[in-house]
Amino acid sequence: MSQRDERGNAMADWTADEMMTVAAARQLRDDTACFVGIGLPSTAANLARATHAPNLVLIYESGCLGAKPDRLPLSIGDGVLADTADAVVSVPEVFNYWLQPGRIDVGFLGAAQLDRYGNINTTVVGGDYDAPTVRLPGAGGAPEIAASCGEVVVIVRQDLRTFTERVDFVTSVGYGTGPGDRERLGLRGGGPRVVITDLGVLEPDPVTCELTLTRLHPGVTREQARAATGWDLAVAEGLTTGEPPTARELAVLRALEATKSDRRRQ
Repeated sequence: MSQRDERGNAMADWTADEMMTVAAARQLRDDTACFVGIGLPSTAANLARATHAPNLVLIYESGCLGAKPDRLPLSIGDGVLADTADAVVSVPEVFNYWLQPGRIDVGFLGAAQLDRYGNINTTVVGGDYDAPTVRLPGAGGAPEIAASCGEVVVIVRQDLRTFTERVDFVTSVGYGTGPGDRERLGLRGGGPRVVITDLGVLEPDPVTCELTLTRLHPGVTREQARAATGWDLAVAEGLTTGEPPTARELAVLRALEATKSDRRRQ
């Protein structure tokens, strides 16, 4: 019997979140260095390292370089990262020596809000900065990751609350207001290369820099993706449907998720 996700989509033997995580993991290439945010980015990065990218170098903001956790870390300060890292350095050294000079290939980020030009908000929602409706966890290292990594991969669930016409606060710059903004601001990194959601994959248009739907997950329609977006979502002429998760990808992902659940119960 097929399962159904929270959007009512018929699924075979995976959930929308599992499809999203697998699709995000597939974006990471072997023999590259990846600056990993905690949460969904960490899950996808560890899935990639455990499947098709065994030589993926995971770098965490806490100073752990080349971490090889055998379970999902609960935070950037989780001891399993330091225990399995090739080296542990100070936080300033991670940013000053590794990130800002452009030595990290990929930055992997989440978002509370995302706009059509890939700008990310993880700071405040509603009202103004001093009196917001919601105060979020904040920037952490995300602004520097978005500014300096060779490219950025964003993983985020797609709905009207998150995919907004304009973010309430620009925590991390994507493409600003369009072409030329990154260069004008002196940002050395390439910006968001791809946004992975629970509905599909978006990539910046090479001319306008506007996020464009290029691939749907199995069972999802373009109408669903447009309905979950707070702007008039552009759709690529060659829109495709991605491959479903393999049995191995699902098995490894579920084993990783089980380790996190076990630790939370301890």
